[in-house]
Amino acid sequence: MSRENRETREPREPDHDGDGDGDGSGGLPEYAERVLEVAELIPSGRVMTYGDVAEWLEEGGPRQVGRAMALYGGAVPWWRVVRADGVLLPGHELRALDHYREEGTPLREAPRSAEGHVPRIDMARARWDGGGEDHGR
Repeated sequence: MSRENRETREPREPDHDGDGDGDGSGGLPEYAERVLEVAELIPSGRVMTYGDVAEWLEEGGPRQVGRAMALYGGAVPWWRVVRADGVLLPGHELRALDHYREEGTPLREAPRSAEGHVPRIDMARARWDGGGEDHGR
């Protein structure tokens, strides 16, 4: 997706200039742009945690990555940036699960006692380290 398309998307939370970073510039914040670029690099069927993305960028942390994804991530494969425990994004579990099944992302079935019986991502098999080769699947 081009930068121009992402810049025209409205953030979920209002801001004085509409970009969510409070600097008055009006464009997509640079950090958010970098987060989205990493999300686009993650191969189909693989995932990175919020912390992995921050580590890859050598900037910010899991919360900053999560905020960037929440505000701007709708046009990139958002389901590939996940919690470290493999729990699916609350409120988006079924949409994410459809993507995971379509892409063949390794999942762990939920115990019957788990609320909703929604599977988790098998992090040991699905996690991508950002390397050039797609190992682990």
